Amino acid sequence: MTVEDRTGTELKLRHHGLRPTRQRIALASLLFAKGDRHLTVEELHEEATAAKVPVSLATVYNTLHQFTEAGLIRVLAVEGAKTYFDTNVSDHHHFFIEGENEVLDIPINSIVIDNLPEPPLGMEIAHVDVVIRLRTKKDEA
Repeated sequence: MTVEDRTGTELKLRHHGLRPTRQRIALASLLFAKGDRHLTVEELHEEATAAKVPVSLATVYNTLHQFTEAGLIRVLAVEGAKTYFDTNVSDHHHFFIEGENEVLDIPINSIVIDNLPEPPLGMEIAHVDVVIRLRTKKDEA
């Protein structure tokens, strides 16, 4: 990582109210280096291990949740116990390809959501997540 990259990552973390520790900087650099993407705790841990970043799986988990709370990323639950973290925090929806565990973005203006129920008193709708599950077509006999 170059000095400019490290400084930019430190500033990004500070801007979001996070102390730029060595591990947060390293994980943020890995996380955001490839543009918008969706990945699990395990996938980021594998990338960190391959990059010789000494972090435990628990540290990756905790750091991703801290990044979520700070608004740097968002959580996307698409399969029971599997949670993806999305580096694109803009409003958008997702395709999930079953069997491949791949998540793809759908632009927000591609889906119209209408007739939402009134939220309970004192509550407001913060966000609507649409996940469209896909699978490979089965040959028709």
